[in-house]
Amino acid sequence: MEIKEAINKAKQNDQKAFNYLLDVFWDDVYGFQLKRINNENDAEDITIQTFSKAFDKIATFNDEYKFKTWLITISKNIHIDLIRKEKKSISTDNDDTIYKVLDESPSPEDKIITEQNLAKLLRDLKKLKPHYQEVINLRYFQELSYQEIANALNEPISNIKVKLLRAKKLLAEIIQKN
Repeated sequence: MEIKEAINKAKQNDQKAFNYLLDVFWDDVYGFQLKRINNENDAEDITIQTFSKAFDKIATFNDEYKFKTWLITISKNIHIDLIRKEKKSISTDNDDTIYKVLDESPSPEDKIITEQNLAKLLRDLKKLKPHYQEVINLRYFQELSYQEIANALNEPISNIKVKLLRAKKLLAEIIQKN
């Protein structure tokens, strides 16, 4: 699939096209943010927000411009907005964040059960960052809908979809590596 074809399909809500665009441009956007802020977690969060916003607004993309440039611009603007919010807000300590630990008792999806045994899957899941573990746990172990996950995490549904997509991709890479 070529970039222009993927963009046109994405404009028609084709999930495979979204996945393709995410795979092709993830490293570019993430690398851009990592150079700007020198923090892997923040760079990853901004990258997720970038793709979330881009996929929500893909119908507004003008084919006369490069898609990568459009994504980088969105990413830069999200970062600027976050800096502005930080300057406006009163400094608070956010170290009270609690991450849920995966419960080893529930079964994963049927397909995963047939391909991997549960113990190995859980070890591989623990190699993911906590926020990825959390969305996989909520979606596949607790079987929540995207909307229920968005409500539980207090994030837009588009962010949840991108996080879950990224988490599944990273988990697949870990499984293939082993």
